[in-house]
Amino acid sequence: MSRQAAADRVAGILDAQFFRALCEPVRIEIILVLIRKGRSDVGAIAEELPQDRSVISRHLQVLERGGIVCASQEGRHVFYELDALASIQRFEAILGQLKAVLPLCCPAEPR
Repeated sequence: MSRQAAADRVAGILDAQFFRALCEPVRIEIILVLIRKGRSDVGAIAEELPQDRSVISRHLQVLERGGIVCASQEGRHVFYELDALASIQRFEAILGQLKAVLPLCCPAEPR
């Protein structure tokens, strides 16, 4: 495999929205709230954090677009929960691709 082919394989699996969703401390706090509380609406999540409810709502949208949480509507309420299986599968796919190209791009021996 060429270096370009290796780069293309890794680029195909690295998802900017996924990583963007994880790179904000408030979103990490939201993930931790969902781990502790389970399925929750924005009000229940906002009760646990100092940010305004509208800020939490915007962060939840980013997490949903990144595939970290999934939302379901019941009446007037939207409930959020972690999409743990999808996140684990994504991390495993990334790790698998990196392991496959590692010998080509990053030799163990210093040059």
